[in-house]
Formats: sequence, structure tokens, C-alpha cells
Amino acid sequence: MTESTAAERALIDQFLESLRQLPDVHAELDGLEFATAASNRLDAKIHLNIAGKAIVLLIEAKKAVYPRDVRQVLWQFKALHQRPHADEQPLLVAESLSPGAKELLRNERIGYYDSGGSLFLPASGAYVYIDKPPPKTLEKSVRSLFSGRRAQVLHALLVHHQDWFGVTEVAKQAQVAPSTASDVLSQLDRFDWLVSRGQGPSKERHLREPGALLDAWVKQLAALRAPALRRYYVPGLKSDALVDRLGQVFDAHQVGYAVSYEAAAQRYAPFLSGISQVRTRLLPNVGADAAIAELDARIVSEGANLAVIEVKSASELLFRQQIGGVWLASPIQVYLDLLRGEGRAKEMAEHLRRERIGF
Repeated sequence: MTESTAAERALIDQFLESLRQLPDVHAELDGLEFATAASNRLDAKIHLNIAGKAIVLLIEAKKAVYPRDVRQVLWQFKALHQRPHADEQPLLVAESLSPGAKELLRNERIGYYDSGGSLFLPASGAYVYIDKPPPKTLEKSVRSLFSGRRAQVLHALLVHHQDWFGVTEVAKQAQVAPSTASDVLSQLDRFDWLVSRGQGPSKERHLREPGALLDAWVKQLAALRAPALRRYYVPGLKSDALVDRLGQVFDAHQVGYAVSYEAAAQRYAPFLSGISQVRTRLLPNVGADAAIAELDARIVSEGANLAVIEVKSASELLFRQQIGGVWLASPIQVYLDLLRGEGRAKEMAEHLRRERIGF
């Protein structure tokens, strides 16, 4: 038995045990027929009895399944079983199923089970639906997309969501290696968020689901570490004047920065009558220290009107925009930052997304 078939066998055994733990359920394996690429056979059949209702589960086993993979699974079930009997139910068993893959399978009324314990069984006369958090393997894989250099690729795609692009082009925009860009694009392909045209080196992609990608990023915010803030009080300036003064002083000292949170959102899409604090990303250097001193900014533990997030590289200031003489973080970055804010920040985030981002 190969390593692949051994893993599938273990997964089916786990599924069988999960079925047997359900009330009024009896389940027996009819034998494993692990398929070679050309054999066109199901991986297993399970004879299931739920409260007197007999069902035969036609099992296909996979490792990880994303929306793109669901189409192949549907084709396999159709090819293997042209005339299913009324008591037969196709069911996909996988180590991990993405949320999008689960939704597509439910829409097609194809049963599924994953190693996290989620189960969907839409058989005639016996309906079972158990939804549990995704397995840690899938969570880790998805989370890695939304941090570090991979996140820079996502940022580039969202900022330029109307464009077609090749790997080299998006790598240049995101300031990452082509291999990193290619890896991220392959992942997004699996989520079915991209469309493609051309072949080989000339292949181009287009982000057809920017809203879905941004929503997925929002869901990961709770698991990502919030940036550390250094709080200051700058005397004599209200927030709007402070933003303008900050821009003048930072530019004079050649400091890399990008204003974010409420102060930036207010300039992109006005929403609040006033804000109490300006938050900015800042690339620390000797010039930054001189600029902070020129602002007469004093470190405080409370009552701050300026908060600084020190970034490690200029890549964290990607896609900033200069508006009114001040560098603002990209609307995408501002939106994500606001969702971590306090007070009415989340309302402001939704206003910004509706009025400026548009998806």
C-alpha cells in the first residue's frame, strides 16, 4: 500500500468511526478499492443504516479540497455512477475542505466529511449536517497567505483588481520574488478567485473575486498579531492640522511613512465630525527621530494624539497614496486597520469600503 492510499485508508477509518458515534447509526465498510489514475473506481463503499433507513455511501477520498477541485470531484462521481440508485449517496472524504469547497458541495447535494469532524449527508430520508472548525492543517495554510511577503502579493492584487497580470508583473508590484508570487497565485487558483488566459510564460490572471479575497483577509485578522503602537502627545495641534504638519516634517527629513486608521479614512471618505488621534506607519531611521523631535512629540501612556507603528521595511508602506501633500496608507490597508480599531472605527471601515474600495 502506498503512502497516499494508507492516508486515505486512515481517513476513511476515521470517517467510519465518526458515523458509528452518531445515534441510531450502523455503518459497515464494503471494502476499499483504491484507484490508480486510470482505474475509474471508487475508493470505498459504506453500507449505512440511519434509524432504519438504508443508504450506500459511494466514497471518494482526497487530501485537501478547494473550490477548483470540486469540479473534478463532481465529474468523477458523474463518470463513475451514471445511473445511481435511489439509496446511493456520493460522498467526499478529505483531510481538509475549504469553506468554499463545502459550500459548492452542499449546493450540488454531494455529501462530505473532513478530518476536523464536519459532516454533510443529504441522503433521501436521512439528512445530517455537522459543521466544525476546519482542521489545523487548513487553518495554518490559509493563515500563511495573509502575513509577510505573501500578504504583499494579496495587497497588490486587491489594489490592481481590475487588471490582468503575469507572475513577473505582480511580483514586481508586490516587491517579492517571482516564486513567492507564483505560489500565492496557485493558492488563489485553488480557491477559484482567479481567471486565466494564455499559456506558459505569457499566461495572465485576473482577480475575479476581490470581495471574497478581502472578506477572507478580514476573517484572519483575529489570528494575526496587532501592530505595536508608540504613543505621543503633540501640543498645540488638532488632528487635521497634525496630519498636515506631520506630512511636512516627515517629508523634510526624508522619512518613509503612511498615515492610516481614522485620519486616513477621513481623507479618503469623510465620515466622522472629528477624530482624536492620528496613527501612522513609520520607517525608523535617524531622520525619523529628528522629525519626531521637531514635532515636539512627547511619549505618553494616556491622552495621546499621535500613535506611531514602526515598520521593518519599506514594503510595509506599499501602495500608499499622496493626497493633499500627505502620504496615506492604501485604502485596503486603512480598511483592515480600522477593523482592529475602537469606537466607531468599524463603522468607518464599512463606509470606506463602500465609498472608496467598492467591492
